[in-house]
Amino acid sequence: MKDVAGFLKILADESRLQILWLLLNYKELCVCDLVEALGVGQSKVSRHLATLRHTGLVTDRKEGAWSYYSISPMEKDFQEAVLQLLREKLADHPGAVRVLKNLHAWLESKESKVTC
Repeated sequence: MKDVAGFLKILADESRLQILWLLLNYKELCVCDLVEALGVGQSKVSRHLATLRHTGLVTDRKEGAWSYYSISPMEKDFQEAVLQLLREKLADHPGAVRVLKNLHAWLESKESKVTC
């Protein structure tokens, strides 16, 4: 039960939940993408990503100076079921819709740029 409580505790933070929501909708995102979508500082996003990475929820890869994050394959059925439920239920939540729109707008403007 301790592992379930720890997993749910990680999800109890709004910023981490928003990050997971965005990653559930995109295969992979750069830290700068998350910063722009959430409207918070890079250090805050990086801190939350480190927490998510240490708990095994996200994985990262480096490409030059950039770090890209994606959802890790879940080892436990419970985690996979909760993430699937989040994907379904957050789709109509106003806060989730807002950050997804922010991300869409950022990605469209980013297309004309080479990097963040």
